[in-house]
Amino acid sequence: MIIEKPFGRDLDSAKALNQQLLKVATESQIYRIDHYLGKETVQNILAFRFANGIFEPIWNRRYIDHIQISVAETVGVEQRGGYYETAGALRDMVPNHIMQLISLTGMEPPISFHANDVRDEQAKILHAIQPLTAEEVLSRTVRGQYGAGAIDRQQVPGYRSESNVSSDSRTETFVAVKLQIDNWRWAGVPFYFRTGKRMPVRNTQIVIQFRRAPFVLFRDTSVDNLLPNQLVLHIQPEEGISLRFAAKTPGPIMRLGTVDMDFNYSDYFGNQVTTGYERLLHDCMVGDATLFQRADMVEAGWSVVSPILDVWKALPPRSFPNYAAGTWGPKDAEALLENDGRHWRDYEK
Repeated sequence: MIIEKPFGRDLDSAKALNQQLLKVATESQIYRIDHYLGKETVQNILAFRFANGIFEPIWNRRYIDHIQISVAETVGVEQRGGYYETAGALRDMVPNHIMQLISLTGMEPPISFHANDVRDEQAKILHAIQPLTAEEVLSRTVRGQYGAGAIDRQQVPGYRSESNVSSDSRTETFVAVKLQIDNWRWAGVPFYFRTGKRMPVRNTQIVIQFRRAPFVLFRDTSVDNLLPNQLVLHIQPEEGISLRFAAKTPGPIMRLGTVDMDFNYSDYFGNQVTTGYERLLHDCMVGDATLFQRADMVEAGWSVVSPILDVWKALPPRSFPNYAAGTWGPKDAEALLENDGRHWRDYEK
């Protein structure tokens, strides 16, 4: 049984759906499919982390300052207004896409790459995410809805003008959230994520930002700022990995420049255009469930989302639409990081 997301509308409906499915099939026969996990770069997160001895030792709270995950789309709701009105960005993206990326980025090494060994570790991370209180929902989450604007210099309508969308819709098309994972590896390291429609570019990436080096060595030089190192996992549309580090610029004065070392999948392995579904459907046929959510993982994801849904339902938005199409969402999304002295990584088109 292959089931497309979203799996339920909230925690209670996800639990009920799991119980109904288990009456007619075993867990090993159920494949909750998410095409993101069929992408090579997503699968490569595990290989990159656990096959390279230089990264896993520093993949923890001692060396990493924070992690940010961005899933940006240039498209609006297209012809899916009827569906999107009942779902919204939070339900549509977070319990599945975003939670999968968080779990793969944050999980402990599995004892093997067998399906349940990998998913056991993913489930532990999802259970370790601290649920937000009502007060924290107000300070650590941002929701938005796009208005009219321009994408690639072409004027596009606002969400409320889309087909099958209410003229006074309160459905969010943008979400940004700050989460904390309460375990030994990640205690004190915030995980920020944002996802939205009608963004300036289509791009999905995971940014690992390391702690800033001590400035004391450079205090008597012309260097006035040390940029932190960043490791960026590019999921789509370009698949690859880049590492940002500092290097001295040529000349007699100590000045630092930023260098990006880039790896692109297409340069090394050629172009293989896939949607992700091809790999996943093949895995279903051969009985490999590694890249599919298990029942407990689905419920753990909804446990994180449910408190946000409850507060947002009780306090409807008053300022929609609050960002123009072709921009990076509401200003409050920038403030979510700026209040912590951090910034979203800039995209390059």
